[in-house]
Formats: sequence, structure tokens, C-alpha cells
Amino acid sequence: MRDYEMMIIIDPTVDERNIQTFVDKLLQVVPNEGGTLEKVDIWGKRRLAYDIKKHSEGIYAVVTMKATPAMAGELDRQLGLNEAILRTKLLRIEA
Repeated sequence: MRDYEMMIIIDPTVDERNIQTFVDKLLQVVPNEGGTLEKVDIWGKRRLAYDIKKHSEGIYAVVTMKATPAMAGELDRQLGLNEAILRTKLLRIEA
């Protein structure tokens, strides 16, 4: 297992009251495959540096997790297919 950090920018039209449930459902692939979600930090709605898909704002979430490289890649792939996700950035945290 390796340590990863992922930043997710979610479409601002998603209801902010249910954002925690929405993010938990998106990240379910990690615990299902044997990884662990260390921390899920919802930053809320922030202004983007430039427009993405005609949106000037996005809801930011930062996730710290322990996963295998295949698991992290699968999560990134699934998030890329979801239309409510504007951008993702997956980083491997060095020891």
C-alpha cells in the first residue's frame, strides 16, 4: 500500500448539503478493494483560476488515502467518467 493524496473539483451545481454523501459514494472503490481513506477534507465552494467546462467556481475536496497503484488508477478513471467531476489530481506522497 502506498500513500496518495487526491484533489477533486466537483461541479458547483451539486447540492452542497449532500456533498459529503456524494464524495463518500465516489470514493467507495478504495475501501471495497482493501485500501483505507485516511482523511476526506471538504473545502467547499471556491473560485477557479480559470473556467473549466464554463464554470468559474467549483467545490473542492482533498482526500488522503492508502491504496495500491491499481486501486488509485481505477479511482482516478472512475472519477474521470463522472460528469459531476470537473478535475482530479492524484499525487503519490513520498515517505
